[in-house]
Parts: sequence; C-alpha cells; structure tokens
Amino acid sequence: MRLFVISLVLCLSGFGTAQAQDAAAGEKTFLQCKACHQIGEGAKNSVGPVLNGVIGRKAGTIEGYSYSPANQNSGITWDEATFREYIRDPRAKIPGTKMVYAGVKDPKRVEDLLAYLKQFGADGKKAAQ
Repeated sequence: MRLFVISLVLCLSGFGTAQAQDAAAGEKTFLQCKACHQIGEGAKNSVGPVLNGVIGRKAGTIEGYSYSPANQNSGITWDEATFREYIRDPRAKIPGTKMVYAGVKDPKRVEDLLAYLKQFGADGKKAAQ
C-alpha cells in the first residue's frame, strides 16, 4: 500500500508543472513567426517588432516600431506566463492588437517557442549554452 501511495504522489506531482522546453523545436515553430518578426543579431523591425530580449521587456517599447495603442497601453511586461497566454490567442489577450496571427494552441510548441526566444538577449546575441 505504501508503494502505491508513493507512486501516486510522484505521478500527481508532475501535473501542473511546465513541460520540458526544446529550443531546437522552438526554432522550427518560429518559422511561422518569421513572416512578421525577426530575431538575432542584425534583426530589424518588419511587419512585427524585433523579438530580441522579449522576455522581460515592456510591451510596445521597441524603438522604431509603430505599435497599436492597445499594445502600447497594455501595461504588460513580457514574462513566460504572459507570453504563454498571449501566443495562444493574441487578440484575446490584447484586444485591438495589430497582430493578426491566430496563435499557437499546442502547449508543447508554446514551451519550445519560449525556449527558443529566451536564448536571445536584447542585443540579439544568443546566450552561452
């Protein structure tokens, strides 16, 4: 009985925790984002703003990009939880955003995308692995 209880506790303790992140898989997910966003050294604003250093950055603050008032006034500072919510359904998180992307619905792909984005500092350089 004790073994059963220990097994059950170990099994249940995994629920609600984040899935493992895979930056290489996230890079593949980012291919969809590349239609509008750039990341890395030499990245420039395009249809969407540069995503270098996005985690930890206040929404609507990349110089030279014309954000929607909804994005500029959202009060959001991008952290992992906020990004997860936003990327699932951008228009639900920030009504009036210019971003027309329908979102990434698969939680594993969201985690992988986060792992990929987090590699890049505000300067566009990849952090040492």
